[in-house]
Amino acid sequence: MSWLRHLSSKFSSTTITSTRRFTSLSRFSTSTAPARHAGLGPTQAHEKPRVVVLGSGWAGCRLMKGLDTAIYDVVCVSPRNHMVFTPLLASTCVGTLEFRTVAEPIARIQPAISTEPGSYFFLANCTAIDADNHVVHCESVTEGAQAPDPWRFTVSYDKLVIALGAQPTTFGIHGVYEHAIFLREVYHAQEIRRKLLLNLMMSDVPGIEEEEKQRLLHCVVVGGGPTGVEFSGELSDFIVRDVRQRYAHVKDYIHVTLIEANEILSSFDVRLRQYATNQLTKSGVRLVRGIVKDVEEKKIILNDGTEVPYGLLVWSTGVGPSAIIRSLDLPKAPGGRIGIDEWLRVPTVEDIFSIGDCSGFVESTGKTPLPALAQVAERQGKYLGILLNKIGKANGGRANSAKDVDFGDQFVYKHMGSMASIGSYKALVDLRQNKEGKGLSLAGFVSWFIWRSAYLTRVISWRNRFYVAINWATTLVFGRDISRI
Repeated sequence: MSWLRHLSSKFSSTTITSTRRFTSLSRFSTSTAPARHAGLGPTQAHEKPRVVVLGSGWAGCRLMKGLDTAIYDVVCVSPRNHMVFTPLLASTCVGTLEFRTVAEPIARIQPAISTEPGSYFFLANCTAIDADNHVVHCESVTEGAQAPDPWRFTVSYDKLVIALGAQPTTFGIHGVYEHAIFLREVYHAQEIRRKLLLNLMMSDVPGIEEEEKQRLLHCVVVGGGPTGVEFSGELSDFIVRDVRQRYAHVKDYIHVTLIEANEILSSFDVRLRQYATNQLTKSGVRLVRGIVKDVEEKKIILNDGTEVPYGLLVWSTGVGPSAIIRSLDLPKAPGGRIGIDEWLRVPTVEDIFSIGDCSGFVESTGKTPLPALAQVAERQGKYLGILLNKIGKANGGRANSAKDVDFGDQFVYKHMGSMASIGSYKALVDLRQNKEGKGLSLAGFVSWFIWRSAYLTRVISWRNRFYVAINWATTLVFGRDISRI
């Protein structure tokens, strides 16, 4: 009868496992609402307080990395399940780096999301926030024509952190969203790469007229900030070192134009800006000062009436508040971002914090607006992680329970400097707190080496550091990959 005892033991084990799974799923409140509006209900007394993080950018990921999961359950709501290492995103467009080298999964940044029973990641967008009831309304992300309807659900929170970032600024110019490509996400870089290589191959087809060939191979970048300049530098390197060897028939047609309304790299000093201008011009990038008035399918029109035909148009003119940020009924800072105080709290509401590009100091703090930089977002995420851990240890982690907790030191941002690659193994490094301050400021090959070394150490994981180093070495020896996949 040993087989019977074995079967009985196996059945009991399965029953216990099923019971545990049922207990784990019971935190999803489905009994009091229709199935399509299920949600994650309020935390119970025997459960850890819940921190809900909206967004998976620099600020949100740095916060999640620093949260003590012995104190809190962590729930992340974001339309992407990874963080993008944006400083190296331009390199992926031309094959210097592979796309996976700049993407770090959320589950690697905060493993509790995959292992803890009360922590989750939801691939969804936030649609509304009910601050009075401590509830976030969400809608699942769906893609493709055959995808099911979005699933709407709610998530209750004890502490809410809004880290939704910002959206590209188009200044209301007609046609930008329809015809230009931004450079903020991995899929943007993939789209740029596919478009660039398609145009190269199409221009080599017999019968293509001379004028059309010139248009197809004209790459226009709008915006002379670090992203636009670095992409222009990478593209010029790709043209000089790879296109002219592997596309001999059209090598003399492809060129890059960078359009900026004022000065390129305005955050750098005059000497470094002039060096960048000279180096870009030397590498074949045409610099045009002008304002884009209209964007059409095959050309852009400047304010002076000049028409500029293009085959690839990349838009990089800064960022501003997204539609969801503007729609939230929360205090606002100048410029439309979510208003925060010196401790990154949203004033007049309980248990809501905001960090990153979507937030700004309210006027009553007397603080100047912080730039929309990765280092600002990362520093805010680190500070808030320490602060929330302190609040949790002081028994203030539950909703409406932190009123008497001493928050301690305010958030203070100290600028660590700026860096930008300009191609041809050249870069700019400015480690001063401001343009008038004292400190290291240099350009050239040494700056390029510092730039690469700094970013290699800042890549999130050792896995991706290894990928980046191998990709750089492979590109140096064998050139860039030109496969259109």
